[in-house]
Amino acid sequence: MEAALKSDAEPGDRPFGSGDGVPFEPACNLDSPNRNLTPITTVVEATGQLAVGGCRLSDLARTYGTPLYVLDEATLRSACRAYRDALTNHYPGPSLPLYASKANSSLAITALVASEGLGLDAVSAGELLTALQGGMPPERIVLHGNNKSREELGLAIEYGVTIVVDNWSDIELLAQLVSGRPAQVRLLLRFTPGIECHTHEYIRTGHLDSKFGFDPDQLEGVLRHLSGCEWAHLDGLHAHIGSQIFELEPHRDLAGVMADALALARSLGHPCGDLNVGGGLGIRYVESDNPPTIQRWVQVVAEAVAEACQQRGLALPRLLCEPGRSLVASGGVTLYTVGSRKDIPGLRTYIAVDGGMSDNPRPITYQSRYTALLVDRPKAEPGVPVTVAGKHCESGDVLLKDIALPACGNGEILAVFATGAYNASMSSNYNRIPRPAAVLVHDGLSDLVQRREQPHDLLRYDVLPERLER
Repeated sequence: MEAALKSDAEPGDRPFGSGDGVPFEPACNLDSPNRNLTPITTVVEATGQLAVGGCRLSDLARTYGTPLYVLDEATLRSACRAYRDALTNHYPGPSLPLYASKANSSLAITALVASEGLGLDAVSAGELLTALQGGMPPERIVLHGNNKSREELGLAIEYGVTIVVDNWSDIELLAQLVSGRPAQVRLLLRFTPGIECHTHEYIRTGHLDSKFGFDPDQLEGVLRHLSGCEWAHLDGLHAHIGSQIFELEPHRDLAGVMADALALARSLGHPCGDLNVGGGLGIRYVESDNPPTIQRWVQVVAEAVAEACQQRGLALPRLLCEPGRSLVASGGVTLYTVGSRKDIPGLRTYIAVDGGMSDNPRPITYQSRYTALLVDRPKAEPGVPVTVAGKHCESGDVLLKDIALPACGNGEILAVFATGAYNASMSSNYNRIPRPAAVLVHDGLSDLVQRREQPHDLLRYDVLPERLER
Protein backbone atom coordinates (compact mmCIF):
# COMPACT_ATOMS: atom_id res chain seq x y z
CA MET A 1 0.00 0.00 0.00
CA GLU A 2 2.85 2.35 0.76
CA ALA A 3 4.18 2.07 -2.80
CA ALA A 4 0.74 2.68 -4.27
CA LEU A 5 0.32 5.93 -2.32
CA LYS A 6 3.89 7.12 -2.81
CA SER A 7 4.33 10.57 -4.34
CA ASP A 8 6.07 10.89 -7.69
CA ALA A 9 9.81 11.29 -7.72
CA GLU A 10 11.08 14.45 -9.34
CA PRO A 11 12.01 14.00 -13.01
CA GLY A 12 15.70 14.15 -13.66
CA ASP A 13 17.26 11.22 -15.49
CA ARG A 14 17.63 8.94 -12.51
CA PRO A 15 19.46 5.70 -13.43
CA PHE A 16 17.88 2.33 -12.63
CA GLY A 17 19.61 -1.03 -12.90
CA SER A 18 22.73 -1.87 -14.78
CA GLY A 19 21.21 -2.15 -18.24
CA ASP A 20 23.06 -5.47 -18.63
CA GLY A 21 21.22 -8.72 -18.97
CA VAL A 22 19.86 -11.46 -21.17
CA PRO A 23 17.19 -10.45 -23.70
CA PHE A 24 13.83 -11.74 -22.58
CA GLU A 25 12.54 -14.52 -24.83
CA PRO A 26 9.19 -13.02 -25.94
CA ALA A 27 11.07 -10.02 -27.37
CA CYS A 28 13.62 -12.09 -29.31
CA ASN A 29 13.75 -13.17 -32.95
CA LEU A 30 10.88 -10.99 -34.08
CA ASP A 31 11.40 -8.70 -37.04
CA SER A 32 9.23 -5.72 -36.09
CA PRO A 33 8.21 -3.94 -32.88
CA ASN A 34 4.51 -4.60 -33.39
CA ARG A 35 5.13 -8.37 -33.16
CA ASN A 36 6.69 -8.24 -29.71
CA LEU A 37 4.97 -9.29 -26.51
CA THR A 38 7.35 -7.02 -24.60
CA PRO A 39 9.34 -3.86 -25.39
CA ILE A 40 12.38 -4.56 -27.55
CA THR A 41 14.79 -3.58 -24.74
CA THR A 42 13.33 -6.08 -22.25
CA VAL A 43 16.03 -8.11 -20.49
CA VAL A 44 16.40 -10.36 -17.48
CA GLU A 45 19.27 -8.96 -15.45
CA ALA A 46 21.93 -11.09 -13.75
CA THR A 47 19.89 -10.72 -10.56
CA GLY A 48 16.97 -12.45 -12.28
CA GLN A 49 14.91 -9.26 -12.34
CA LEU A 50 13.15 -7.77 -15.33
CA ALA A 51 14.39 -4.50 -16.86
CA VAL A 52 13.11 -2.33 -19.72
CA GLY A 53 15.11 0.47 -21.30
CA GLY A 54 17.97 -0.34 -18.92
CA CYS A 55 15.69 0.36 -15.92
CA ARG A 56 14.84 -2.34 -13.39
CA LEU A 57 11.05 -2.42 -13.20
CA SER A 58 10.90 -3.05 -9.45
CA ASP A 59 13.08 0.03 -8.90
CA LEU A 60 10.73 2.13 -11.01
CA ALA A 61 7.78 0.86 -8.98
CA ARG A 62 9.48 1.75 -5.69
CA THR A 63 10.48 5.21 -6.87
CA TYR A 64 7.37 6.33 -8.73
CA GLY A 65 4.71 4.17 -7.09
CA THR A 66 2.09 1.97 -8.72
CA PRO A 67 0.07 1.69 -10.85
CA LEU A 68 2.69 3.08 -13.21
CA TYR A 69 2.75 3.41 -16.99
CA VAL A 70 6.25 2.71 -18.36
CA LEU A 71 7.07 3.66 -21.97
CA ASP A 72 10.19 2.37 -23.70
CA GLU A 73 11.64 5.06 -25.95
CA ALA A 74 13.62 2.64 -28.10
CA THR A 75 10.52 0.62 -28.99
CA LEU A 76 8.55 3.74 -29.87
CA ARG A 77 11.33 5.13 -32.05
CA SER A 78 11.86 1.75 -33.71
CA ALA A 79 8.18 1.57 -34.69
CA CYS A 80 8.25 5.13 -36.06
CA ARG A 81 11.27 4.30 -38.19
CA ALA A 82 9.72 1.04 -39.36
CA TYR A 83 6.75 2.92 -40.84
CA ARG A 84 8.84 5.74 -42.25
CA ASP A 85 11.45 3.45 -43.84
CA ALA A 86 8.93 0.93 -45.18
CA LEU A 87 6.97 3.68 -46.92
CA THR A 88 10.19 4.98 -48.49
CA ASN A 89 11.17 1.49 -49.62
CA HIS A 90 7.81 0.30 -50.96
CA TYR A 91 5.99 3.37 -52.27
CA PRO A 92 7.35 5.12 -55.37
CA GLY A 93 5.72 8.44 -54.52
CA PRO A 94 5.88 10.79 -51.51
CA SER A 95 4.52 9.56 -48.18
CA LEU A 96 3.94 10.55 -44.56
CA PRO A 97 2.92 8.40 -41.59
CA LEU A 98 0.67 10.27 -39.14
CA TYR A 99 0.58 9.16 -35.50
CA ALA A 100 -3.02 8.55 -34.40
CA SER A 101 -2.62 10.35 -31.09
CA LYS A 102 -5.89 9.05 -29.65
CA ALA A 103 -3.85 5.94 -28.82
CA ASN A 104 -1.80 7.85 -26.26
CA SER A 105 -1.66 11.64 -26.29
CA SER A 106 1.04 13.48 -24.37
CA LEU A 107 3.64 16.18 -24.86
CA ALA A 108 6.47 13.65 -24.60
CA ILE A 109 5.08 11.23 -27.17
CA THR A 110 4.28 14.10 -29.53
CA ALA A 111 7.85 15.40 -29.25
CA LEU A 112 9.23 11.92 -29.87
CA VAL A 113 7.19 11.16 -33.00
CA ALA A 114 7.76 14.68 -34.34
CA SER A 115 11.51 14.21 -33.96
CA GLU A 116 11.23 11.04 -36.07
CA GLY A 117 9.65 13.01 -38.92
CA LEU A 118 6.09 11.74 -38.52
CA GLY A 119 2.91 13.79 -38.60
CA LEU A 120 -0.06 13.43 -36.25
CA ASP A 121 -3.82 13.14 -36.29
CA ALA A 122 -5.90 14.70 -33.53
CA VAL A 123 -9.61 14.40 -32.76
CA SER A 124 -10.21 17.18 -30.24
CA ALA A 125 -8.98 20.58 -29.12
CA GLY A 126 -7.09 18.84 -26.31
CA GLU A 127 -5.21 16.51 -28.65
CA LEU A 128 -4.59 19.37 -31.07
CA LEU A 129 -3.15 21.67 -28.40
CA THR A 130 -1.03 18.80 -27.04
CA ALA A 131 0.36 18.23 -30.53
CA LEU A 132 1.14 21.89 -31.11
CA GLN A 133 2.71 22.38 -27.70
CA GLY A 134 4.66 19.15 -28.09
CA GLY A 135 6.39 20.55 -31.17
CA MET A 136 4.46 18.97 -34.03
CA PRO A 137 4.48 21.35 -37.04
CA PRO A 138 0.89 22.39 -37.93
CA GLU A 139 1.39 21.41 -41.56
CA ARG A 140 1.91 17.80 -40.41
CA ILE A 141 -1.30 17.67 -38.35
CA VAL A 142 -4.80 16.62 -39.41
CA LEU A 143 -7.95 17.12 -37.33
CA HIS A 144 -10.53 14.33 -37.32
CA GLY A 145 -13.91 14.00 -35.63
CA ASN A 146 -17.53 13.22 -36.47
CA ASN A 147 -18.90 16.11 -34.38
CA LYS A 148 -16.31 18.88 -34.35
CA SER A 149 -17.21 21.98 -32.38
CA ARG A 150 -16.89 25.55 -33.63
CA GLU A 151 -14.02 26.00 -31.19
CA GLU A 152 -12.15 22.95 -32.51
CA LEU A 153 -12.60 23.96 -36.14
CA GLY A 154 -11.65 27.55 -35.32
CA LEU A 155 -8.46 26.36 -33.63
CA ALA A 156 -7.53 24.22 -36.64
CA ILE A 157 -8.13 27.14 -39.02
CA GLU A 158 -6.09 29.49 -36.82
CA TYR A 159 -3.04 27.20 -36.89
CA GLY A 160 -3.36 26.06 -40.50
CA VAL A 161 -4.08 22.44 -39.64
CA THR A 162 -5.62 20.17 -42.30
CA ILE A 163 -9.25 19.39 -41.45
CA VAL A 164 -10.84 16.04 -42.26
CA VAL A 165 -14.40 16.82 -43.40
CA ASP A 166 -16.59 14.08 -41.97
CA ASN A 167 -20.15 15.29 -42.68
CA TRP A 168 -22.32 18.19 -43.91
CA SER A 169 -22.22 19.80 -40.47
CA ASP A 170 -18.44 20.24 -40.83
CA ILE A 171 -18.92 21.96 -44.18
CA GLU A 172 -21.65 24.27 -42.88
CA LEU A 173 -19.64 25.30 -39.82
CA LEU A 174 -16.49 25.85 -41.84
CA ALA A 175 -18.34 28.05 -44.32
CA GLN A 176 -19.45 30.25 -41.42
CA LEU A 177 -16.04 30.35 -39.76
CA VAL A 178 -14.05 31.23 -42.89
CA SER A 179 -16.35 34.01 -44.05
CA GLY A 180 -14.20 37.00 -44.97
CA ARG A 181 -10.90 35.14 -44.63
CA PRO A 182 -8.57 35.35 -47.65
CA ALA A 183 -6.81 32.00 -47.23
CA GLN A 184 -8.29 28.66 -48.24
CA VAL A 185 -8.71 25.87 -45.68
CA ARG A 186 -6.89 22.62 -46.41
CA LEU A 187 -9.28 19.66 -46.32
CA LEU A 188 -9.39 15.89 -46.57
CA LEU A 189 -12.76 14.31 -47.31
CA ARG A 190 -13.63 11.19 -45.32
CA PHE A 191 -15.95 8.54 -46.73
CA THR A 192 -16.95 5.02 -45.72
CA PRO A 193 -15.54 2.47 -48.18
CA GLY A 194 -18.00 -0.32 -47.29
CA ILE A 195 -15.30 -2.78 -46.18
CA GLU A 196 -15.72 -4.94 -43.06
CA CYS A 197 -12.92 -6.63 -41.11
CA HIS A 198 -12.79 -9.35 -38.49
CA THR A 199 -12.30 -7.19 -35.42
CA HIS A 200 -14.42 -6.08 -32.48
CA GLU A 201 -17.67 -4.49 -33.64
CA TYR A 202 -16.89 -1.32 -31.66
CA ILE A 203 -13.71 -0.68 -33.65
CA ARG A 204 -14.95 -1.41 -37.19
CA THR A 205 -15.25 1.90 -39.02
CA GLY A 206 -15.07 1.08 -42.73
CA HIS A 207 -18.45 -0.64 -43.11
CA LEU A 208 -21.51 1.30 -44.24
CA ASP A 209 -23.22 1.29 -40.82
CA SER A 210 -20.74 3.71 -39.24
CA LYS A 211 -21.01 7.12 -37.64
CA PHE A 212 -17.89 8.24 -39.56
CA GLY A 213 -17.65 9.77 -43.01
CA PHE A 214 -19.87 10.29 -46.03
CA ASP A 215 -21.58 7.25 -47.55
CA PRO A 216 -20.33 6.26 -51.02
CA ASP A 217 -23.53 7.41 -52.70
CA GLN A 218 -23.00 10.89 -51.23
CA LEU A 219 -19.44 11.25 -52.46
CA GLU A 220 -20.07 12.83 -55.86
CA GLY A 221 -22.57 15.34 -54.45
CA VAL A 222 -20.15 16.44 -51.72
CA LEU A 223 -17.29 16.78 -54.20
CA ARG A 224 -19.44 18.90 -56.52
CA HIS A 225 -20.53 21.09 -53.62
CA LEU A 226 -16.94 21.68 -52.50
CA SER A 227 -16.00 22.61 -56.08
CA GLY A 228 -18.18 25.70 -55.62
CA CYS A 229 -16.68 26.67 -52.24
CA GLU A 230 -13.91 29.21 -52.82
CA TRP A 231 -12.68 28.73 -49.25
CA ALA A 232 -12.11 24.98 -49.66
CA HIS A 233 -8.88 23.42 -50.90
CA LEU A 234 -9.41 19.68 -51.09
CA ASP A 235 -5.99 18.17 -50.48
CA GLY A 236 -7.22 14.61 -50.67
CA LEU A 237 -9.39 11.76 -49.45
CA HIS A 238 -9.52 9.69 -46.27
CA ALA A 239 -10.94 6.28 -45.35
CA HIS A 240 -10.36 3.93 -42.41
CA ILE A 241 -11.54 0.33 -42.06
CA GLY A 242 -11.03 -0.41 -38.36
CA SER A 243 -8.59 -1.20 -35.59
CA GLN A 244 -6.56 -4.22 -34.34
CA ILE A 245 -6.75 -5.85 -37.77
CA PHE A 246 -4.56 -8.85 -38.70
CA GLU A 247 -5.93 -9.30 -42.23
CA LEU A 248 -4.19 -7.81 -45.27
CA GLU A 249 -6.77 -8.37 -48.00
CA PRO A 250 -9.16 -5.61 -46.80
CA HIS A 251 -6.35 -3.10 -47.25
CA ARG A 252 -5.85 -4.25 -50.84
CA ASP A 253 -9.58 -3.81 -51.41
CA LEU A 254 -9.44 -0.33 -49.87
CA ALA A 255 -6.79 0.79 -52.35
CA GLY A 256 -9.09 0.16 -55.32
CA VAL A 257 -12.06 1.90 -53.69
CA MET A 258 -9.96 4.94 -52.81
CA ALA A 259 -8.36 5.12 -56.27
CA ASP A 260 -11.83 5.23 -57.84
CA ALA A 261 -12.79 8.05 -55.47
CA LEU A 262 -9.55 9.87 -56.27
CA ALA A 263 -10.27 9.65 -59.99
CA LEU A 264 -13.75 11.09 -59.43
CA ALA A 265 -12.44 13.95 -57.27
CA ARG A 266 -9.77 14.94 -59.79
CA SER A 267 -12.27 14.78 -62.65
CA LEU A 268 -14.32 17.38 -60.80
CA GLY A 269 -11.39 19.77 -60.55
CA HIS A 270 -10.03 19.00 -57.09
CA PRO A 271 -6.22 18.81 -56.79
CA CYS A 272 -6.35 15.87 -54.34
CA GLY A 273 -2.65 15.25 -53.89
CA ASP A 274 -3.12 13.12 -50.73
CA LEU A 275 -4.61 9.69 -50.15
CA ASN A 276 -5.01 8.77 -46.47
CA VAL A 277 -5.70 5.06 -45.92
CA GLY A 278 -6.05 5.30 -42.13
CA GLY A 279 -4.42 2.77 -39.84
CA GLY A 280 -5.69 -0.31 -38.05
CA LEU A 281 -2.71 -2.68 -37.96
CA GLY A 282 -3.05 -4.98 -34.95
CA ILE A 283 -0.36 -5.89 -32.44
CA ARG A 284 0.54 -8.96 -30.42
CA TYR A 285 -1.09 -8.93 -26.98
CA VAL A 286 -0.77 -12.67 -26.23
CA GLU A 287 1.42 -15.42 -27.64
CA SER A 288 -1.28 -16.76 -29.97
CA ASP A 289 -1.70 -13.41 -31.76
CA ASN A 290 -0.03 -13.29 -35.17
CA PRO A 291 -0.28 -9.84 -36.76
CA PRO A 292 1.57 -8.84 -39.91
CA THR A 293 4.77 -6.89 -39.38
CA ILE A 294 4.80 -3.14 -39.94
CA GLN A 295 6.98 -3.70 -42.98
CA ARG A 296 4.60 -6.24 -44.48
CA TRP A 297 1.50 -4.11 -43.79
CA VAL A 298 3.11 -1.07 -45.41
CA GLN A 299 4.31 -3.12 -48.39
CA VAL A 300 0.81 -4.46 -49.09
CA VAL A 301 -0.83 -1.04 -48.71
CA ALA A 302 1.81 0.83 -50.70
CA GLU A 303 1.94 -1.63 -53.59
CA ALA A 304 -1.87 -1.85 -53.75
CA VAL A 305 -2.28 1.94 -53.87
CA ALA A 306 0.45 2.35 -56.50
CA GLU A 307 -1.03 -0.42 -58.65
CA ALA A 308 -4.61 0.88 -58.33
CA CYS A 309 -3.53 4.38 -59.36
CA GLN A 310 -1.44 3.16 -62.27
CA GLN A 311 -4.33 1.03 -63.55
CA ARG A 312 -6.52 4.15 -63.64
CA GLY A 313 -3.87 6.38 -65.15
CA LEU A 314 -3.65 8.54 -62.03
CA ALA A 315 -0.57 10.46 -60.95
CA LEU A 316 0.56 8.98 -57.66
CA PRO A 317 -0.75 10.87 -54.63
CA ARG A 318 1.17 11.37 -51.43
CA LEU A 319 0.36 8.27 -49.37
CA LEU A 320 -0.67 8.95 -45.77
CA CYS A 321 -1.42 6.36 -43.09
CA GLU A 322 -2.42 6.73 -39.46
CA PRO A 323 -0.81 4.11 -37.18
CA GLY A 324 -1.64 4.45 -33.50
CA ARG A 325 -1.73 1.16 -31.61
CA SER A 326 1.10 -0.36 -33.66
CA LEU A 327 3.35 2.60 -32.83
CA VAL A 328 2.92 2.78 -29.07
CA ALA A 329 1.24 -0.32 -27.66
CA SER A 330 4.23 -2.68 -27.55
CA GLY A 331 6.43 -0.03 -25.96
CA GLY A 332 4.17 0.23 -22.92
CA VAL A 333 4.19 -1.71 -19.66
CA THR A 334 1.91 -1.12 -16.67
CA LEU A 335 3.20 -1.98 -13.20
CA TYR A 336 0.87 -2.96 -10.36
CA THR A 337 1.36 -3.98 -6.74
CA VAL A 338 -0.31 -7.24 -5.72
CA GLY A 339 -2.67 -6.96 -2.76
CA SER A 340 -5.42 -9.25 -1.53
CA ARG A 341 -6.14 -12.84 -2.51
CA LYS A 342 -9.38 -14.83 -2.51
CA ASP A 343 -9.51 -18.59 -3.02
CA ILE A 344 -12.82 -20.15 -4.06
CA PRO A 345 -12.18 -23.93 -3.83
CA GLY A 346 -12.99 -25.76 -7.02
CA LEU A 347 -13.81 -22.55 -8.87
CA ARG A 348 -11.29 -19.72 -8.98
CA THR A 349 -8.50 -17.84 -7.24
CA TYR A 350 -8.57 -14.04 -7.39
CA ILE A 351 -5.44 -11.92 -7.05
CA ALA A 352 -6.18 -8.20 -6.63
CA VAL A 353 -3.91 -5.35 -7.72
CA ASP A 354 -3.92 -1.63 -6.94
CA GLY A 355 -5.35 -0.56 -10.30
CA GLY A 356 -7.83 -1.95 -12.76
CA MET A 357 -10.53 -0.68 -15.08
CA SER A 358 -9.77 2.99 -14.42
CA ASP A 359 -6.22 2.68 -15.82
CA ASN A 360 -7.03 -0.08 -18.36
CA PRO A 361 -10.68 -0.21 -19.46
CA ARG A 362 -9.99 -2.43 -22.47
CA PRO A 363 -10.66 -5.81 -20.78
CA ILE A 364 -14.09 -4.79 -19.53
CA THR A 365 -14.90 -2.93 -22.78
CA TYR A 366 -13.48 -5.24 -25.46
CA GLN A 367 -12.71 -8.44 -23.48
CA SER A 368 -9.07 -7.77 -24.33
CA ARG A 369 -6.34 -10.17 -23.23
CA TYR A 370 -2.79 -9.39 -22.10
CA THR A 371 0.49 -11.00 -21.13
CA ALA A 372 1.83 -10.46 -17.58
CA LEU A 373 4.82 -11.43 -15.42
CA LEU A 374 6.15 -10.87 -11.92
CA VAL A 375 9.00 -8.40 -12.41
CA ASP A 376 11.35 -9.94 -9.83
CA ARG A 377 10.61 -13.55 -10.84
CA PRO A 378 9.89 -13.41 -14.58
CA LYS A 379 11.12 -16.96 -15.24
CA ALA A 380 9.50 -18.63 -12.26
CA GLU A 381 7.36 -21.65 -13.10
CA PRO A 382 3.68 -20.76 -13.31
CA GLY A 383 1.22 -22.42 -10.98
CA VAL A 384 -2.53 -22.88 -11.12
CA PRO A 385 -4.20 -20.19 -13.27
CA VAL A 386 -5.51 -17.18 -11.35
CA THR A 387 -7.72 -14.23 -12.21
CA VAL A 388 -6.13 -10.82 -11.67
CA ALA A 389 -8.81 -8.40 -10.53
CA GLY A 390 -8.74 -4.66 -10.05
CA LYS A 391 -9.65 -2.71 -6.92
CA HIS A 392 -12.79 -1.04 -8.23
CA CYS A 393 -16.29 -1.64 -6.90
CA GLU A 394 -17.34 -3.48 -10.03
CA SER A 395 -17.58 -7.25 -10.42
CA GLY A 396 -16.44 -6.97 -14.04
CA ASP A 397 -13.21 -5.22 -13.04
CA VAL A 398 -10.92 -8.04 -14.19
CA LEU A 399 -7.61 -7.34 -15.92
CA LEU A 400 -6.41 -10.89 -16.60
CA LYS A 401 -8.72 -13.89 -16.54
CA ASP A 402 -7.29 -17.37 -15.92
CA ILE A 403 -3.64 -16.45 -16.41
CA ALA A 404 -0.84 -18.80 -15.35
CA LEU A 405 1.33 -16.98 -12.79
CA PRO A 406 3.68 -18.24 -10.09
CA ALA A 407 2.23 -18.16 -6.58
CA CYS A 408 2.60 -14.52 -5.56
CA GLY A 409 2.13 -12.61 -2.35
CA ASN A 410 1.16 -9.19 -1.13
CA GLY A 411 3.57 -6.48 -2.26
CA GLU A 412 4.97 -8.20 -5.36
CA ILE A 413 5.08 -6.18 -8.57
CA LEU A 414 3.18 -7.40 -11.61
CA ALA A 415 3.99 -6.14 -15.12
CA VAL A 416 1.28 -6.17 -17.79
CA PHE A 417 2.68 -5.77 -21.30
CA ALA A 418 1.52 -4.04 -24.51
CA THR A 419 -0.34 -1.32 -22.59
CA GLY A 420 1.06 1.70 -24.43
CA ALA A 421 -2.13 2.26 -26.46
CA TYR A 422 -5.66 3.02 -25.26
CA ASN A 423 -4.80 2.58 -21.58
CA ALA A 424 -3.72 6.04 -20.44
CA SER A 425 -5.84 7.69 -23.14
CA MET A 426 -9.01 5.84 -22.08
CA SER A 427 -8.35 6.01 -18.33
CA SER A 428 -10.90 7.45 -15.92
CA ASN A 429 -11.44 8.41 -12.31
CA TYR A 430 -14.02 5.71 -11.62
CA ASN A 431 -14.50 5.37 -7.87
CA ARG A 432 -12.56 8.65 -7.65
CA ILE A 433 -9.29 6.81 -8.11
CA PRO A 434 -6.46 9.06 -9.37
CA ARG A 435 -4.82 8.31 -12.72
CA PRO A 436 -1.31 6.76 -12.70
CA ALA A 437 1.98 8.46 -13.41
CA ALA A 438 3.89 7.70 -16.62
CA VAL A 439 7.65 7.46 -17.16
CA LEU A 440 9.75 7.28 -20.33
CA VAL A 441 12.78 4.99 -20.06
CA HIS A 442 15.91 4.96 -22.20
CA ASP A 443 19.49 3.72 -21.67
CA GLY A 444 19.04 3.25 -17.91
CA LEU A 445 17.46 6.67 -17.39
CA SER A 446 13.86 7.52 -16.56
CA ASP A 447 11.89 10.70 -17.15
CA LEU A 448 8.57 11.46 -15.55
CA VAL A 449 6.26 12.45 -18.43
CA GLN A 450 2.92 12.42 -16.60
CA ARG A 451 2.53 13.26 -12.92
CA ARG A 452 0.38 11.01 -10.76
CA GLU A 453 -2.97 12.50 -9.84
CA GLN A 454 -3.64 12.83 -6.13
CA PRO A 455 -7.05 12.40 -4.45
CA HIS A 456 -7.34 16.13 -3.77
CA ASP A 457 -6.83 16.82 -7.52
CA LEU A 458 -10.18 15.19 -8.16
CA LEU A 459 -11.96 17.92 -6.19
CA ARG A 460 -10.50 20.72 -8.29
CA TYR A 461 -13.52 21.18 -10.53
CA ASP A 462 -16.26 20.34 -8.04
CA VAL A 463 -18.51 23.21 -7.00
CA LEU A 464 -20.52 23.03 -3.78
CA PRO A 465 -23.57 25.35 -3.88
CA GLU A 466 -23.79 27.60 -0.85
CA ARG A 467 -27.25 26.29 0.03
CA LEU A 468 -25.74 22.82 0.53
CA GLU A 469 -22.88 23.95 2.74
CA ARG A 470 -23.12 22.96 6.39
